Amino acid sequence: MSFAELAGDENSGEHARTFVFEDEGHTLGNALKSIISRYPDVDFCGYTIPHPAENKMHFRIQANKKLRAIDILKRGLEDLEAVCDHTIETFEKAMNDYNS
Repeated sequence: MSFAELAGDENSGEHARTFVFEDEGHTLGNALKSIISRYPDVDFCGYTIPHPAENKMHFRIQANKKLRAIDILKRGLEDLEAVCDHTIETFEKAMNDYNS
């Protein structure tokens, strides 16, 4: 997974950024938005797919002035990874219990 910041955000401060994810879509966007939008320091979180022919996702984070958007994004990705790990572990345990 790779991403970059959208040009034009440099004047909005470190607390508001739009990140462009290459080769990502609604699957990552919706899951990440669901996690990050629950953080109390986040004022806005959302994503768009600019065009179906482009394999890109624009992910916007606006936080209060205390936090940087990049730090919130990193936290969100780590929390999403933890949710996925828990889901895999729960599924594998259920499959092992079923097969026993």
